Amino acid sequence: QVQLVESGGGLVQAGGSLRLSCAASGRTFRMYTLGWFRQAPGKEREFVAAMNGSGGNTRYADSVKGRFTISRDNAKNTVYLHMNILKPEDTAVYYCAADQSWYSGSYYLTRSYDYWGQGTQVTVSS
Repeated sequence: QVQLVESGGGLVQAGGSLRLSCAASGRTFRMYTLGWFRQAPGKEREFVAAMNGSGGNTRYADSVKGRFTISRDNAKNTVYLHMNILKPEDTAVYYCAADQSWYSGSYYLTRSYDYWGQGTQVTVSS
C-alpha cells in the first residue's frame, strides 16, 4: 500500500509559479511510477506529467510542456510538480498518483495508477 498526500496548492496570479509536493509512504517509493493529474470543475481528470521509477522516462501533456516540470526526491519519498507561467486554464484540483509499473502506452490514463492522493486546489487568477 502507498499513501499519497499533496500540498502546495493555492491562489496565484497568471504568469506566476507554484510548486506542488506529494509525500508518499512506502519503502519502495523509488521503484514507483509517479504521475500528476488535474481536474477542473465539470471536466474529466486529465493527465499532466509522469515519471518512471528510475527517472529515465518523463512525459508531459502538450498543454503544460515547457512550463511544468516533474521531479522526485527518493530520499524524501516526495514527488514535485514545478509549475511556471501559470494560466487561468491551469485552475484545477491537482492529484498525484503512483503505480508499481510504467506503462509506456498508457501512462497518461488514470487506470494506469493504483494509488491516488486527495488532491490540492490550484487557482490561477487573470
